[in-house]
Amino acid sequence: MNLEGSVIGNRYEIIEKIGNGGMATVYKALDKILNRYVAIKILRDEFTTDEEFIKRFNAEAQSAARLTHPNIVSVYDVGQEYNVYYIVMELIQGKTLKQIIDEDGFLSWKWSINIAIQIASALDMAHKNNIIHRDIKPHNIMITEDGVAKVTDFGIAKAVSNSTITAFGTTLGSVHYFSPEHARGGYTDAKSDLYSLGVVMYEMVTGKVPFDADTPVSIALKHMQEEPEEPIKINKNVPYAVNQIIMKALKKDPNDRYQNASEMIKDLNMALKRPEGGFIDESNYTDGLTRRIPTVDDEIGSNYSSKLNKDDYDNEDEEEYLTFFQAHKKVIVSSIILGVAAVVVLIAFLIALNVGNSGRPKDVQIPNVVGKTQEEARREVEGLNLKYVVSKEIYSADVPAGCIISQDPTYQADFAIKEGNTITVVVSKGIEEVEMPKVVGEEYSKVETTLTDLGLKIEKVEEISQEVQEGYVISQETEKGAMIQVGTTVKIHVSKGNGKKKFEVPDVVGKTKDEAQEALTELGMEVTIKEKEDLNQSDGVVLEQNVQAGSQSEEGEKITLTVNKLKTATKGVVNVRVKSLADKEVPLSGNEEEDKDKKNVDIKIVVGQDTIYDKAVSRDTDKITETFEAKGNVTIKVYINSVLANKKSYTMDMNSEERTVTVE
Repeated sequence: MNLEGSVIGNRYEIIEKIGNGGMATVYKALDKILNRYVAIKILRDEFTTDEEFIKRFNAEAQSAARLTHPNIVSVYDVGQEYNVYYIVMELIQGKTLKQIIDEDGFLSWKWSINIAIQIASALDMAHKNNIIHRDIKPHNIMITEDGVAKVTDFGIAKAVSNSTITAFGTTLGSVHYFSPEHARGGYTDAKSDLYSLGVVMYEMVTGKVPFDADTPVSIALKHMQEEPEEPIKINKNVPYAVNQIIMKALKKDPNDRYQNASEMIKDLNMALKRPEGGFIDESNYTDGLTRRIPTVDDEIGSNYSSKLNKDDYDNEDEEEYLTFFQAHKKVIVSSIILGVAAVVVLIAFLIALNVGNSGRPKDVQIPNVVGKTQEEARREVEGLNLKYVVSKEIYSADVPAGCIISQDPTYQADFAIKEGNTITVVVSKGIEEVEMPKVVGEEYSKVETTLTDLGLKIEKVEEISQEVQEGYVISQETEKGAMIQVGTTVKIHVSKGNGKKKFEVPDVVGKTKDEAQEALTELGMEVTIKEKEDLNQSDGVVLEQNVQAGSQSEEGEKITLTVNKLKTATKGVVNVRVKSLADKEVPLSGNEEEDKDKKNVDIKIVVGQDTIYDKAVSRDTDKITETFEAKGNVTIKVYINSVLANKKSYTMDMNSEERTVTVE
């Protein structure tokens, strides 16, 4: 039947299928009245004609609806529409515990305890309402995205009231998580759920179930007959206390397990504080069962005894008595024989009980060996015909080396255990010491990791140092090689640098020289200025800085700024002594005819690329003076009749005070 898109109960719009169970299919749906998403469990078609399944399905709804608990999936509604039987429940966003175990392999012991406490809390509430789950397994435990465990599928639960729960006609759930009594089809109660929780815990911390085989029957037989391998042997990281809790929950005899979920929750919480154990009670809750010895049928016996008392008859009734005796002689004789036989059996039983008890272990007071030396503890334990076992040795600052830190079972006044039982102890290795390493000159972050890994505490003292780089160790107060107790605080002196103010170098390129110099000087930098001409930039702006902007610096550091310096034009003077120059460069021959063309000379003055004077003048002219404006160094050339005077050019520095050239 495809229900997606349909509406049930005139209220629940089926959106999609999200799971399958043994009896039902689970859908995600929208509650159109409350406008929220819910999960709807719908009985499979093949079971709708089976009255037993429908009865069981309705029982699930009625039982689960009574339970309101943060670790139980809430049931909102139950109904029937034609041949569709459904339960509306809380929609959980998350994964099943089985999915998480499959993905991670196994869980950390602390997370496992956290989940187990939540499951046990849910079971505690259910058991107090006379409801047994009977199918606790990782598949039926949802873990929300916030890490909250939610027990679901109370489909196999049944109100116990004052009646006894027996197995259904068919095996439901997974046999990997069945208690021994469930596996054999016997009486199941709250302690059966706690056994299944023990299996779940076993799987959480090891990644595997305690019993596995090729067939369900083989697995069931193992639950009834075999002892599981201890979880601590599979995963060495499982604490001793957690191992004990799981093994106690997996006891074959229900009387040896936790008697209720509250007891188990108490030990689980204690395991978080004392993972080394020493607080778990493994004693039996009953020494044995009282059995009734069969006797002659009570009704017949009472009738016959009243009839056989002849004094109760009158004389006229003697015939009635004889008639009754003759008619029931065989029955009476048989009753007498049975009575005698019962007495003989009782006597034999008492004799056997006496003989049996003579060989049974005696009760002895639990010894208190905490604080005693190993030799004293072993002598006292073995002197009581108990077994002495050391579970582990650990360091202790409170208990001397070789002495007992804790014992399991713990000492209780006026509390006896049987001879042959085991006293498990944890022995002190004394104060743990480590060798102090050399850390001077090392980077503090690495030193911190090293010392923390050694179990030491650190007092960091920061100091100004001109020699040691910031963040590195200057000195250590505990010498290298010294043996010190774990947990001791060591004082480490660390450089916080030279004490100078640190800052990020600003970008001053493009600022005026004064602006840049002021900004850098305020930070504490020493500024040097050099000049450079860039005709494409404004005069007086910073062209370059030799310390990169954005880099880290400190006060006192030097920085050089290159500032644009545009040159200004200044006046220069060129004097040409014409007569003197003409007599030298264009001399007269003394022949009037030849010299008539030499009365005038052409004078040309060139400054750089510019001609500032070009005229013909009388050779008798004493001096020509021309001025000009230029920048930097300029070249001056004087030509007479197109010939370079004196065959040389002149250079004038326009920035100098002497800016006059005389050519003669």
